[in-house]
Amino acid sequence: MPVEIERKFLAADDSWRAAADGGKRLCQGYLAQSADSSVRVRLAGDQAWLTVKGTAPGITRPEFEYAIPAADAEAMLQMCPQPLVIKTRYRVPHEGLIWEVDVFEGHAAGLILAEVELTSADQAITLPAWAGREVSDDPAYRNAAIAIRSPLER
Repeated sequence: MPVEIERKFLAADDSWRAAADGGKRLCQGYLAQSADSSVRVRLAGDQAWLTVKGTAPGITRPEFEYAIPAADAEAMLQMCPQPLVIKTRYRVPHEGLIWEVDVFEGHAAGLILAEVELTSADQAITLPAWAGREVSDDPAYRNAAIAIRSPLER
């Protein structure tokens, strides 16, 4: 079964920008959410994906992701509850890993989250200086939660 192993942190400052790429704007919405899973559609320019995620304690969750036509994603986003999650994702290399830093817009403006995908739950990482408080285990910082309400801290 495909899994996502990810740690997530609030950005402590903007110093990550010095090593970041040009960023990619993402628009995503949730077709379905429950306590056990979510179904997300994401559009990034002319690329799109449908993703099914499960829930699990810790940083490892089941995840199934499929490329779909951008036109289909645009239609599906119209079916999603509003507001949609709009963010720009930057890729930032650090100590052999690629961190993804999401700068949110709209109702979640001001929130900047940094996440890193790992190959195992116990993989050792060196945190960049700009990584603030870890929120990996806080469900308020999952994108599905951000879609329905703003997080408690920015």
